[in-house]
Amino acid sequence: MRYFYLDTTSSYLYTAIVENNKIVDEVKKKFGRDLSAECLSEIEDMFNRCNLKPNDIDKIILVNGPGSFTGCRIGITIAKTMAWGLKIPITTISSLEAMALNGDDYSYHIPLIDARRDYVFAGIYDQDNNEVLKGQYLKRETLEIAVSNLGDEYVYITNDDIKIDGKVIGYDPDIIDIVEKYKDKETINPHAIDANYLKLTEAEEKLNA
Repeated sequence: MRYFYLDTTSSYLYTAIVENNKIVDEVKKKFGRDLSAECLSEIEDMFNRCNLKPNDIDKIILVNGPGSFTGCRIGITIAKTMAWGLKIPITTISSLEAMALNGDDYSYHIPLIDARRDYVFAGIYDQDNNEVLKGQYLKRETLEIAVSNLGDEYVYITNDDIKIDGKVIGYDPDIIDIVEKYKDKETINPHAIDANYLKLTEAEEKLNA
């Protein structure tokens, strides 16, 4: 089986082609605000380096949020178009689930994404990636209270500049581990895929105010 992995939910592009539990090629690069302009060409270059075409893919594994609103839409558009146009099976995973697979030396892994205004997207996962605290949008202080019951056996995983007490490591996805964990997850109709924002957009919040 040949898998196409795609995560554009942050300022980074994380993408790879995985076959027989090996990376054929991958891109891990920070683009910041240039992600929307550079993402597709980077993916095309990756396929070209492998002498592969999109229809050579057997399954797409898409990270659909939470994270950057724009970033989520970029990846979803690319992956849905491939899946629908080429009839490739597709499944989605949470960015928090993917991030939680880092931090093997700790009993609890806490993926952390800055949601602004002292809010974060976060969850607490054990070493088997089981949810201890469901991934959600919450105040930083609320998360710190939940974490205070874990003792010293936890680590925060983030690439964002968030002031928080405790051990913090950067997120560098092990795409092999992620694909191996989720490769058999149930596929979804491409038309049913949407962003996993975990909160209302600013426009929706103003509409409901």
